[in-house]
Amino acid sequence: MPRSLTGLTSLVVEADGGSRGNPGPAGYGAVVIDPETGQTLAEAAAYIGTATNNVAEYKGLLAGLRAARDLAPEATVRVRMDSKLVVEQMSGRWKIKHPDMQPLAAEARTVFPPSQVTYEWIPRERNKHADRLANEAMDAGALGRQWEPRLSTAEVAVQAAGAGMAAEVAGQAAGTGEAAQVAGPTETTDVAAASAGAAAADLGTPTTLVLLRHGETPLTPQKRFSGSGGSDPGLSPAGERQAAAVAAALAARGTVQAVVSSPLKRCRETAGTVARRLGLEVHIEEGLRETDFGAWEGLTFAEVRERFPADLDAWLGSARAAPTGGGESFATVARRVAAARDKLLARHAGRTVLLVSHVTPVKTLVRLALGAPPESLFRMELAAASLSAIAYYADGNASLRLLNDTSHLRRP
Repeated sequence: MPRSLTGLTSLVVEADGGSRGNPGPAGYGAVVIDPETGQTLAEAAAYIGTATNNVAEYKGLLAGLRAARDLAPEATVRVRMDSKLVVEQMSGRWKIKHPDMQPLAAEARTVFPPSQVTYEWIPRERNKHADRLANEAMDAGALGRQWEPRLSTAEVAVQAAGAGMAAEVAGQAAGTGEAAQVAGPTETTDVAAASAGAAAADLGTPTTLVLLRHGETPLTPQKRFSGSGGSDPGLSPAGERQAAAVAAALAARGTVQAVVSSPLKRCRETAGTVARRLGLEVHIEEGLRETDFGAWEGLTFAEVRERFPADLDAWLGSARAAPTGGGESFATVARRVAAARDKLLARHAGRTVLLVSHVTPVKTLVRLALGAPPESLFRMELAAASLSAIAYYADGNASLRLLNDTSHLRRP
């Protein structure tokens, strides 16, 4: 059984079912997701013998709702399925005439109060997690076995945190905002090669986001928290040189077709230097701004530890915890960064776009592309003026092509 999680006010359930024969050997799969972080909280799947696709889909819905209830019985639940039939029937817009489905639908309505559950149809390619689980269950059934659950992502996250995440983060000066590490150069990798990855023929050209962390500011070498709520520093002389270096490198590679920047000054200055070299305009995207670190703005990690020890421990241990004084949690940042990403992918489909942003948004885009848990933010190096790249495909998949490349900053 999934363990109960307090503090969750909303959940997403994705469910699917299948039958190899319709009717035939059938199974279902369901996954419960934290909508704020994208984290997988629970999985369920089972082989159910001979049944139809629709019955298997309803069984998957039931399993997903029950897993969500075990996690957070008071939460609101958004169910996403690629079965138009189940979504329309459970939403009350279509009648349920089949005798095998009527009792399953009635049972599904009793798991949560109807006012707590909404239903949304999604394309099949966006329901791959649940579909995979359903097929795993059917494969197991064909071998005379039942599907066996693996350790959930939530439990992995808890174990990782208990294994010393706070100590590692302290050693990296929190790894976020201007408190980020000054990393050494990575192995030389060409952004043009990273951006050019060919998709499968039926998926078309991927949309590539080249992620540039802004150049150094006066606060960077001091490793101070500098987010959206602080003094909004501009580039230092060293940062200006870094911006010029990355502009020259990107101009030589010639792959960037648009430039988008965080509204904060250090990013606008970095983006402006690059855009002038490329002959492009800078477009501002609010969702790319750095985390608001509240009362921690301008402080070092050690100073925060001394003044706000309990709040810092909470922040290190949970993506939902916010910095002291009204700052943003990582969950909040992930939500707005994901919204900005989706907007930019729709606007620039099939193009290569340079995003000039900050440590937390860049790491968050990488984390979401990899499907990694929130604590992975503390396990990435991201130097000032470094380049990373992610390719996004038409089927919803993403491929990390580059991370923390600083080869353009090396002196000849």
